[in-house]
Amino acid sequence: METNSFAKTYPRFGGKIITAQEPEYETARKVHNGMIDKHPDLIVQCHSAEDVVMAVNYAREHKLLLAVKGGGHNGAGLGMCDRGMVIDMSGMRNVAVNPENSTVLVEGGCTLGDLDTATHAFGMAVPSGINSTTGIGGLTLGGGLGHLTRRCGLTIDNLLEANIVLADGRLVKASATENEDLFWAIRGGGGNFGVVVSFLFRTHPISTVYGGPMFWNMSEAKELMLWYQTFIKQAPDEISGFFAFHQIPPDPNMFPEEFHLETMCGIVWCHAGDPEKAEAFFQEFRRDKKPAIDLVGPLPVPAIQTLFDGLFLPGYQWYWKGDFVKTLTEEVIDIHIKHAWKIPNFFSGMHLYPINGAASRVGKDETAWNYRDATWAMVIAGVDPDANNKDRIVNFSRDYWTELHPFTEGGSYINFMMEEGEDRIKSTYGKNYQRLVEIKGKYDPDNLFRVNQNIKPQVKMTV
Repeated sequence: METNSFAKTYPRFGGKIITAQEPEYETARKVHNGMIDKHPDLIVQCHSAEDVVMAVNYAREHKLLLAVKGGGHNGAGLGMCDRGMVIDMSGMRNVAVNPENSTVLVEGGCTLGDLDTATHAFGMAVPSGINSTTGIGGLTLGGGLGHLTRRCGLTIDNLLEANIVLADGRLVKASATENEDLFWAIRGGGGNFGVVVSFLFRTHPISTVYGGPMFWNMSEAKELMLWYQTFIKQAPDEISGFFAFHQIPPDPNMFPEEFHLETMCGIVWCHAGDPEKAEAFFQEFRRDKKPAIDLVGPLPVPAIQTLFDGLFLPGYQWYWKGDFVKTLTEEVIDIHIKHAWKIPNFFSGMHLYPINGAASRVGKDETAWNYRDATWAMVIAGVDPDANNKDRIVNFSRDYWTELHPFTEGGSYINFMMEEGEDRIKSTYGKNYQRLVEIKGKYDPDNLFRVNQNIKPQVKMTV
């Protein structure tokens, strides 16, 4: 496919068109997960909504396989494709904060770091993820969970409107009063319905939190997990903490050397409430639980969002598996501990992200995101800088997940899924799936947007 074909069709295109013949092609086709090695025919780097309209029209008119890349963090590499065309929005990173009405307008190529930096300057925050390099587009369309979920809800619960380029090339707004069915679908339905070129979020007056990781010896794992389960199910909304199993990274600037490479259990805390109450809570907690490693304290929101960025650099191999989880029985905890001892390196591990609190008080049918009654979204991640260790990290994640899956709720947070098939997607959306199919049929009847956790449109019967 020639670059000048697109350029001749759309001479006013303001971005950049890259083919395999261009020197920047190898860089442009990379995503965060180094395990992904896809070769599109054409990468269209857009700089505006108008550029995206042109790119969508070109893909549709030429019947091209189409992928959409925002931050490029998707574990399954669904921001890239083989052959076909990629719409790359990484150049669309404007953020506009409106402190008067507590909102922020964010372009589709922004990272969480772009968002956090801009809102923090006004003493505000939007609930998002846990790493600043994650793209806001993919995170939001999948639901969006992280440190502030229990206090503020999912990212989609704070989405007020979105500007979307549809499969037919129209640029439309989706909100509670415009294209309401589309607005419902994009809140958890992934990239199935169009290219979101901008998001308008509600912000919250959160500037500093009390947070960070605490770790304990594995001998305390079972008792700690039982305590954590009871606590997080009734904790005040402002207190969150995700449970984790990890080997301690050999970073002397962050962790005491005596614990380097030791397998430990931990909680990564985030108290987003009154600082004095946070200090009192953790003083009592430390007396009671006595962590071996304690790095918890006051942190600006952008700081807690970047705590682990240095561990997970672009290009590492990633393979992850996830599930929604409601209860940790003693049998389940024993399975966790068994596999925790098999964590292959200090990049890999298991996290349980709380999704109760404020997120649980949104109805299951109010957005496409179905598992409002779960307690956690679990992810098991095998990560390694060395491609030679691919089988090792894949087997670790699969084996761990396979033994736990019968005890879970069945579906998974789509941002924690690899390419796992239609049945898995159906189980993730539950009773919301059929409505998503119908909305997909309305806005993308030919399934142009199918490089994603795909919801196939209803097949129209002819007589």
